[in-house]
Amino acid sequence: MEIVRPGYLPDPALDADAMEAMQRDIAADATFADDHGLTPDAVAIDEPIEETDPAQTTFDGDRPIVVGVDQAFREEEAVSVAVAIRGGRVIERAVGHAPLEIPYIPGLLAFREGGAIADALETLTVAPDLLVLDGSGRIHYREAGIATHVGVLFDVPTVGVAKNLLCGTPVESVSDRYLDAGERVAIEADDDVETCANGTTIGHFYQSRQYDTPDRRHVNPLVVSPGHRVATGTATDLVGAVCAGYKLPEPTRIADAAVGEQARE
Repeated sequence: MEIVRPGYLPDPALDADAMEAMQRDIAADATFADDHGLTPDAVAIDEPIEETDPAQTTFDGDRPIVVGVDQAFREEEAVSVAVAIRGGRVIERAVGHAPLEIPYIPGLLAFREGGAIADALETLTVAPDLLVLDGSGRIHYREAGIATHVGVLFDVPTVGVAKNLLCGTPVESVSDRYLDAGERVAIEADDDVETCANGTTIGHFYQSRQYDTPDRRHVNPLVVSPGHRVATGTATDLVGAVCAGYKLPEPTRIADAAVGEQARE
């Protein structure tokens, strides 16, 4: 993959104010509307993927390529793995590294992890039709979470899948009742989101799976938001299509397992 907007490469030399200013520029360049031609059926993954050697797999060459990305840390280094999936098969895996140069600061995650992600994606030899990142996209104080940052950097359709809500307010509480599998609840911008009007739908809680007796044992919903070139509702549709029985969507589930191996080496 080629970086399209190198000016948005994470720069740890920037102070927090400069990083936030860059995020506002990224949000202004982001497209939170569909610009991809994908459908849920085209990217659907019906069964959990058992990763094998990509060189030994066969796959449907007419299907879109979905790339899952996840990050981990090893000593003073950020490590990222990008896993390319086509037709329910892993066709390529790339690893990226970058020095871990800034501490964790809420809202500035891309500057801590983005260098390793960019390194991994630049190593990929296939061109993704969709990136699925572990982290937020438009659900962000400046509408520029890590999924938006990476999507604009490479100008690729991108969605973010987070485990926790960074900001915004759901239109109904997801703590008062347990969502059924496949159910979604809209998340709207509030006073914490400085770059769009209150009440704008910026993502969804999405219940990828649920136990039959959630009152005794339950699965928390995912937090899904568009990153770039994907509309809010479509982002959740696409994430639902690439879930195959686990809580995490298959692209980031496989990437999570792969980056865990890298971090232990």
